[in-house]
This record gives sequence, structure tokens and C-alpha cells, in this order.
Amino acid sequence: MKRVDRRNDAFGLEIVSFFEGGRPFEIVERDDGYIDAANSTRQYFAEFKHWPDRQKRGMKYVRGKHVLDVGCGAGRVSLYLQSKGFRVTAIDNSPLAVRTCIKRGVTDARVLAFEDIGRLRGSRFDTVVMFGNNFGLFGNPTKAKRLLRQLHGMTTDGAVLIAETIDPYRTTNPFHRQYLRRNRQRGRMPGQIRIRIRFQRVAGAWFDYLFVSLDEMKDVLNGSGWNVTHVIEENLPAYVVVIDKI
Repeated sequence: MKRVDRRNDAFGLEIVSFFEGGRPFEIVERDDGYIDAANSTRQYFAEFKHWPDRQKRGMKYVRGKHVLDVGCGAGRVSLYLQSKGFRVTAIDNSPLAVRTCIKRGVTDARVLAFEDIGRLRGSRFDTVVMFGNNFGLFGNPTKAKRLLRQLHGMTTDGAVLIAETIDPYRTTNPFHRQYLRRNRQRGRMPGQIRIRIRFQRVAGAWFDYLFVSLDEMKDVLNGSGWNVTHVIEENLPAYVVVIDKI
């Protein structure tokens, strides 16, 4: 997912609206015409005590001193980790989201797409966090393996990747099930969705977002130098994994 042009930064506009006292809905459009709208923008600003239990438990696995917060949104993860004494580098492809992070006190927030992490030359991270289902930012298996290799080279020995995703098969929604079948027919991973964010009259760019079952995640990680060591579930489609560098 490339850096967002300010003119179509729909996600960033959503973040700014909430930050300035609005109550925006998050509108996600899928490429089959399915549209989901939820009053969920507040999740990007939530204090730790309001996080889902799986994310709270996941934070216990953060190690070392320097953390990379991938897809930082409004900065909730970065701010929490800063309060615990960690040095955090926060990245997001949304300029307006990053600007909001800085206003909220994130000390090192940068406009940077996940696929461009190679630009963080010289940085060495002990922990990488990808909350908010941001394992999805890997996009597809080929891109995931490339980025996982890059992360392997940018992290210290014994580093950990803590990521959240959704198991796409845990749904009873007939439109979602139809989409999984459609993806198989097109030669894509079933949970490889193509979406864009909308806000008022602004539509963001289309991008691929990858949802995987645990078995599919292990297949993606195979040969990348990373291995799942812990799985944190709550009997929900969403789950958190702790992935150790090997």
C-alpha cells in the first residue's frame, strides 16, 4: 500500500474529524461492491484499558528498547509504549494520520508506506507491532515474504513481531463467503480482499489487505526467518500472534 496523496487521504480525514470532536463512521468499500460502515473510529484513539483483551495480552511480549509501530493510525500503540519507556518509530501511509500522531505526542511518527520500510536504513528494531488487523498490510503472499525478509534484516537477534489479523473463514455472512469463493476462482488467497476507505466525498485508493487463518499464516511465514510461537484468541474471528525471529 503506497503513500497516500493528501487529496484522497480518506482515512486521515476520518482520523482528523474524530480528533477535532466529530463522530465519523468508518466506511470500507470492497471491490465486489460490498460496503461496511461502523462507528469505530474511536478504536484508533482508545486508551490501553479499553483495548481488546487479546491486544493487552499481546503487549506483554514486547521486548528490547526500540519498537516499530506499523500502520500507527492515530498513535494509540505508540503512545502506550512511549509511556512504558520504549523508543518507538511509528509509520503510516496517511499524512493526516501521522500529523495527528505528532499532535497527540508521538515523538517519532513518519509518513511511510509499509512496503517502503527499506527507507528506514540504519534502524534496528527489537519489536514490530502490527495491531488493528495490520498483518493485512502484507497484502499478498509474495509481498509478505519480501517484507518479512526485509524486517528480518532490520531487527535485532531475538526480535519479535506481534501482529493481529482476522480468520476470514470464521463468518456466516453469505456475501463474505461468496467473496472467498470468488477469490479462489481468481487465483488469489481467499482472504486477500481489495478495499478502499471513503470519507464524505473523498474515496481513497484501492489496496489489497490480507486476512489469513493460522495455518495460512504459517505457510506465509515458512522460509521467511520468522515463526509463530504464541497465539492469543478470544473465540472471535480476530486473533493476535507472537512471531519470533529465528
